[in-house]
Amino acid sequence: MKNKNYYAILMAGGVGSRFWPVSTQDFPKQFHDMLGTGDTLIQKTFNRLATLIPKENIFILTNERYNDLVFEQLPEVTKRQVVLEPAMRNTAPCILYASLKIQKENKDAVMLVAPSDHWIEDEKAFADNVQQSFNFCESNDALMTLGITPTFPNTGYGYIEYDKTSNDAIKSVNQFREKPDYETAKGFISQGNFLWNAGIFMWSVKSVVEAFKNNQPELFQLFEKGIATYNTDFEDDFIRDNYGKAENISVDYAIMEKSKNVFVLPATFDWNDLGTWGSLYDKLDKDENNNAVVNARTLTEDASGNMIRTKADKVVVVDGLQDYIIVDKDEVLLIFPKAKEQDIKKVLQKVKDQFGDDLG
Repeated sequence: MKNKNYYAILMAGGVGSRFWPVSTQDFPKQFHDMLGTGDTLIQKTFNRLATLIPKENIFILTNERYNDLVFEQLPEVTKRQVVLEPAMRNTAPCILYASLKIQKENKDAVMLVAPSDHWIEDEKAFADNVQQSFNFCESNDALMTLGITPTFPNTGYGYIEYDKTSNDAIKSVNQFREKPDYETAKGFISQGNFLWNAGIFMWSVKSVVEAFKNNQPELFQLFEKGIATYNTDFEDDFIRDNYGKAENISVDYAIMEKSKNVFVLPATFDWNDLGTWGSLYDKLDKDENNNAVVNARTLTEDASGNMIRTKADKVVVVDGLQDYIIVDKDEVLLIFPKAKEQDIKKVLQKVKDQFGDDLG
């Protein structure tokens, strides 16, 4: 019997523009089967959480425009579980809003907040880490996060610096550090007490609401005004009228960086944020020439290290290309060096300017 006080909030509002042309504003990456496994990323994440958390307590936080996609891909969820943002306002406003809804329903709730589009291999280790964190949050006033042990000096993630002197599994956080440059990242790793910030948080609903109240009084007051309407027929009207007034601020900046009661558990599972085509390439099986292929049938000559994705069974012939992203999607074909994958966002903007917004 799963614990009825366990809740989760799945963050599913992002656009994932570095995965263009597969990920678009109308159909972002969390709703795609990026790994070719038969499940979309949001389906995989939902099922992973459902091993520990009652299905009816898993809330999906997303933008209004993705409402239909959520119900299509997660037919077991009800309207109560889908929390819609009428405007893009980063992570703090939507987490506060969902937390107040959950608190009104169950004041003893402990909850996990997690992105809907990450890859986690060892789901048992993930469930064990979450269980350990929930136990800690039930008996302590704590804001917790799962940190990932760095494998190289990545400049694309924020870092968590924890107390080196602690022998406990769960460590007190000294500070959060913004995405570093390469030299700074190397310094972090050599110190041995820095973890990647994966954006996975756990806390009791009481602790998180208190943290918002203390650190973000204006934001708190804005959403507190709606408490009488939450979980009633009047909620939608209140949110439509007020959500846009919220400050555009991340949960890290709003409460995690400002609070003293922050703890981290170094995760024991392999993790990948699937943020770019290159990170997807790293996770996929490769052919004998180290090409990662999703859906396509390929004939390759002097071609290696490529990420190739098409619709089902399309024949792709590649000769003389190394380390390229080759993605064929309806009216767009992308052939782009893997080394420049961070520029795909900029290229997408150029494509929209020149050929129209409907391509992104």
